[in-house]
Amino acid sequence: MNAAAPASPVRLREVVDALRRGTVPQAGLDLLAVGLGRFEAALDDDLAGAARGGAAFHAIRGEYGSGKTFFARWLAERAKRAGLATAEVQISETETPLHRLETVYRRLTERLTTATHQPSALRAVVDSWFYTLEEEVLDAGETDEEDEVALAAAVDELMERRLADVARTTPAFAAALRGYRRAVAARDGATAEALIAWLGGQKSVAASARRSAGVRGDLDHFAALGFLQGLLTVLRDCGHPGLLLVLDEIETLQRVRGDVREKGLNALRQLLDEIDAGRFPGLFLVITGTSAFYDGQQGAQRLPPLAQRLATDFTTDPRFDSPRAVQLRLPGFDLTQLGELGRTVRGLYAQTARHPERVAARVDDAYLAELARAVTGGLGGKVGIAPRVFLRKLVADILDRVDEFEDFDPRTHYALTITSSELTETERNAAASGDADAGAVELELP
Repeated sequence: MNAAAPASPVRLREVVDALRRGTVPQAGLDLLAVGLGRFEAALDDDLAGAARGGAAFHAIRGEYGSGKTFFARWLAERAKRAGLATAEVQISETETPLHRLETVYRRLTERLTTATHQPSALRAVVDSWFYTLEEEVLDAGETDEEDEVALAAAVDELMERRLADVARTTPAFAAALRGYRRAVAARDGATAEALIAWLGGQKSVAASARRSAGVRGDLDHFAALGFLQGLLTVLRDCGHPGLLLVLDEIETLQRVRGDVREKGLNALRQLLDEIDAGRFPGLFLVITGTSAFYDGQQGAQRLPPLAQRLATDFTTDPRFDSPRAVQLRLPGFDLTQLGELGRTVRGLYAQTARHPERVAARVDDAYLAELARAVTGGLGGKVGIAPRVFLRKLVADILDRVDEFEDFDPRTHYALTITSSELTETERNAAASGDADAGAVELELP
């Protein structure tokens, strides 16, 4: 969908509803993108390169609240418009430790998304792949559609050719696909479901299902990269020429035990080396982290080979940061951009409001600028972490009331209050650092 195309009322409401809850919308982020235009051309080139069978990597750098998650989801929307599949994986010490790549792969398949299928899209992708292989066999004109035995054999032969490279290193992936196809043909739903789960790296899959496909045990760290290679092959053949994989919050590695940190950093280095070696055609890997992770001794600097791969010069003015660099720096919002974001959201809200004229008149540009300053002041003057609170207050406390109540005037009837319970830990720390009274930050407007 072209970013300039008008958005549907349903899409607009989904975006506004998410802002009202104080969360990043799952879709429609192109409607809110402020300050990201300078990245568009370079990232679209990377997406196009991945779609042609290349690979790409970027490390997103920004402090808490600078918009790293927003950036990643905005990029994911662009990837889906380019035909790629996407997956966003949150790295965490307990749920998804980076040094256990089998867990990362499992989370990837759980969150696998395409333009037409929500997570998990794995089974839909595999079914589409077999359908594509069947159509290719029939288009060749050498097999009769009515001869089910011959058709199945021809599809199996084509599948083996497509998975030949994967089967050499990870034969279990190809074996599970064969078993899944046999189970579907035999209308054995339970076995088919179990084998899809096993292909997705899930644990505790029924032994009988694994035996039927000739595979053993659970996916391990060493086989995970082979399974990723197989998944990319399947995606490419069924019309998704690549995969955007986002590893979010990678800075959590700084907080884990020393030996675990070393393993996690080495796993990331290994993954980057494999990408450089051309093992994953179609993969666009993105990681997000804070400056402390990239520059600190508890992060990437702890493993010199990894630090060398991530090295980027940030000594110049941020205005001259290259959008093609390995690391992309997100400087965060300033008050001007926060005001621009407010005007953008007001415009989106007005498109589905009952009284758009009233919204435009009572929440004018001057009011938005004052609200931006007041929210920022309530968070210790730190503009970078203000957007979430600013947008939630704007939608839930102001725009909703202006649209609902004819006599509501925010200049007269609204005083901004920011309570501790509605803030994240980072936002609470910012409010405390500014000596703000988190229960009574008042907005004063003429």
